[in-house]
Amino acid sequence: MAELSGKRVAVLVEEGFEDLELWYPVLRLREAGATVEVIGTGSAPEYRGKYGLLSRPDKTIDQVQAKDYDGLVVPGGWAPDKLRRYSAVLAFVREIFAAQKPVGAICHAPWVLISAGVLKGRTATSVVAIKDDVENAGASWVDRPVVQDGNLITSRKPDDLPDFCRTLIAAFAR
Repeated sequence: MAELSGKRVAVLVEEGFEDLELWYPVLRLREAGATVEVIGTGSAPEYRGKYGLLSRPDKTIDQVQAKDYDGLVVPGGWAPDKLRRYSAVLAFVREIFAAQKPVGAICHAPWVLISAGVLKGRTATSVVAIKDDVENAGASWVDRPVVQDGNLITSRKPDDLPDFCRTLIAAFAR
């Protein structure tokens, strides 16, 4: 397994996150040695996932700077529809993306990338329900468990989490 000691990874959270898509990457990245911080919007002190798991963020988006992280993970569920409404979240995503740091997005999470304006010209996947959104944002959508296009790593659904996390860990280990 790749050693991620010294790497700092931000994971975004809001109400309605997909429980596995938040916690599985957080735990796998920590297991690989990364320091993982869950970053909320500040709309609440804690957020409940679709299936009831709670997440109490380590920090809020107004307390962080992209330069302090080696990359980003955006979980899916309904949270991305809320996350993309915050200009500070979108600026954070754009800065990390522009620095060519790994950005992982699974399920509905590409909605955040669409609103941040970073998908044009990329190849990506997502839950099929937002395929049209991804394509309308200028990306080529493909139906695969994980797609890596440069620093962008995308997956479709919870079943793809093993492939998604292996690819994330390899990208952060570079």
